[in-house]
Amino acid sequence: MALFFLEMFMPYAVVWLGAAGLIPFILLPMIGALDWLPLVTSARYFTQYSAVLLSFFGGIYWWDALSKRDYGVQLYIAMLPTLIGWLCLVLAGHPFVLGLLSLCYLGVLYYDKQCLSLSKEEIVSYIILRMALTTVVVLSHAWMIFLLF
Repeated sequence: MALFFLEMFMPYAVVWLGAAGLIPFILLPMIGALDWLPLVTSARYFTQYSAVLLSFFGGIYWWDALSKRDYGVQLYIAMLPTLIGWLCLVLAGHPFVLGLLSLCYLGVLYYDKQCLSLSKEEIVSYIILRMALTTVVVLSHAWMIFLLF
């Protein structure tokens, strides 16, 4: 229902591709819980996908900084999601990594709301979409953490 509402304000492809991006976040904990894959393997794939997707946000900030010709702080912040994602890949398997990724998604959402240069209508609909997507992402991280411990 919420996705159909968002289609009124966001391009169809944005809403549905965002929703499709949730598939691994939902399926991998389920696959691990049902023992279709060893839980450790499912958690590793989950961590890898989460880290790669987190780095995607760095590209959004990079583009936003370049489009505003803001070569200061935001350009440097644009590198953080990629560096944190890479660090999480290096440290995959450590208990805190899934929690760190989850916190980063919340931080990215906050940063989006504060700093992206979109019109008021665009930022409102974008943040509504991101809140829905981030909620599922954070809950799936919590689910995977629960399964592992």
